[in-house]
Amino acid sequence: MLRQLAISCLVAALALPMTARTRPHYGGRLRVEIEGEPWQRPNGLARRLVLDGLTSMDAKGIVQPALAVEWKSENDSHRWEFRLRTDVHFHDASPLTSVAVVTALNADCSANCPWTAIQAVGASVVFTSDSPMPNLPALLASDEYLIAADAGGNIGTGPFQLSGFSNGVLALTANESCWQGRPFLDAIEIHMHRSIRDQWLDLGVGRADLVEVPAEQLRAAREQRLTVLQSQAVTLLALSVSNSGALANPDLRWAIALAIDRRSLFDVIFQKQGEVTASLLPASLTGYSFLFSVERDLNKSHEKHGGFTPPLLTMTAESGNAMQLAAQRMALNLHEAGFNVQVVAAGGARPGDLALRCLTLASNQPQAALEASLRDAGVQAPVLEQTPANLFGVERDFLQNHTLIPLLFLPRAYAIGGRVRDLQLRSDGTPLLANASLQDAP
Repeated sequence: MLRQLAISCLVAALALPMTARTRPHYGGRLRVEIEGEPWQRPNGLARRLVLDGLTSMDAKGIVQPALAVEWKSENDSHRWEFRLRTDVHFHDASPLTSVAVVTALNADCSANCPWTAIQAVGASVVFTSDSPMPNLPALLASDEYLIAADAGGNIGTGPFQLSGFSNGVLALTANESCWQGRPFLDAIEIHMHRSIRDQWLDLGVGRADLVEVPAEQLRAAREQRLTVLQSQAVTLLALSVSNSGALANPDLRWAIALAIDRRSLFDVIFQKQGEVTASLLPASLTGYSFLFSVERDLNKSHEKHGGFTPPLLTMTAESGNAMQLAAQRMALNLHEAGFNVQVVAAGGARPGDLALRCLTLASNQPQAALEASLRDAGVQAPVLEQTPANLFGVERDFLQNHTLIPLLFLPRAYAIGGRVRDLQLRSDGTPLLANASLQDAP
């Protein structure tokens, strides 16, 4: 009996230092490096650190209270009331009020909103619409509807606040009075416009704690033994097709969709990461994506083309080497189908006839995710039912227009240094830096 007690005490004593080592520490400065801009939309890293929404998505994609503590719908989801959290202040010390929320949402969403009208009613924000809004709580958790106190979107209620910007480095410091509680980190530095090569070099020598891993370089990251956090396939690579000018002809848009070799993009450029798709939602959410054919059919493309020679078409692509390579390969695919396509820089005098885009899967709830994807494509079409048959019908009706051609679903990934602890990714693949800590923090 005494021997067993002694062994138990020894085990407990040995466990204490281990627990102390793994317990999160307050303090420290986390260095993050990215290729793009921290304020870019959607999903710029700084936005989620500085700003909050009325609702949020947890790591499992479940809608959670944020600036709103509760909500209810009336009139068959034509009216929603969100009651705000009390005693919340923006970083400039101004109070969070229903009027401030309405002002922010009106500034961010002047067109193509899920609602028809929004108004402040006491401590609540009320949304009304001519159409039902069954997915509004999930939609409000997206990056598009984060709440800022200023037109620049730099003053929020989030766990970190802007403290400086100099020489391409955005400095954020902990919000001591954050309604969620103080974050573990004292500060975060976001170094922008850093190439992936430089990011990985800095991570290797300890000058960076968190860097990006593009989907096409996931294999290389593992070969270099980087510690990688990878999301599910949450980014839809899609080709947006104009429905004006020569491409107002639906058969020409169909011919373009048939001519693209998705499997070549998947195998060669994106190194077999993610999944090939012709659907707006991944197979894991619906189970029916296989009903949309992903196979190239050059003969049928020529048939739909009908011998008509359209004028020179232009294609733009979002920044990144892989995106440019994908655009060039698709231009060759289309040349084989009788189209003359030139890849040009984005942001020119007029938008391209074709645009290679990345769309973020806003939710892992199929109904809300489909509605958000349609809104990204400029279609105001609330998805009213979650049955597979209804979701499939909504997708099919939209995709038959061939104004948006899904190509691949890709994961998001980041590599972290050895001192980073407790870092997780949201359901949309963005890192939950507010919950992270540093092992060597004082």
